[in-house]
Amino acid sequence: MLNVTLIAVGTLKEDYLRAAFAEYEKRLRAYCKLELVPIKEVKLPEDPGEGEIAAALEEEGRQILAALPPRAYKIALCVEGKELSSQELAEKLEQIGASHGAVALVIGSSYGLSPAVKSGCDFRLSVSRLTFPHQLMRVILLETLYRSLGILRGTKYHK
Repeated sequence: MLNVTLIAVGTLKEDYLRAAFAEYEKRLRAYCKLELVPIKEVKLPEDPGEGEIAAALEEEGRQILAALPPRAYKIALCVEGKELSSQELAEKLEQIGASHGAVALVIGSSYGLSPAVKSGCDFRLSVSRLTFPHQLMRVILLETLYRSLGILRGTKYHK
């Protein structure tokens, strides 16, 4: 069974997002061992400057890098990443399972990820060219994992 570590900056504040996350977390138990590692989001002023944003990303990046499982295949979710279809992600997860047995997926704050985190990962993934709130991205990512792992199991969820 694939070990999946989800490292995510911030917390889910809305009840509906927590409920959706919990639902996919429950569904994924049949396919993988999932662990959520929350990273404390650095507080920024209402209208932060570039230097303040860079410093916050650097601090969050240190925490993320410290939380990455050493043997896991590391994937950073970022806009400049490669887009994959559900089938392509399924195939990638199958390869990762065979080669590493574990994958770590990283979701940054609303300002993204530090360059150190991006360069410290094995792969950069873009879920879409659209922009989503980073809290919603947790739910989208779990659904995407559920769909891709279901493809590998031959379920009818993916049509």
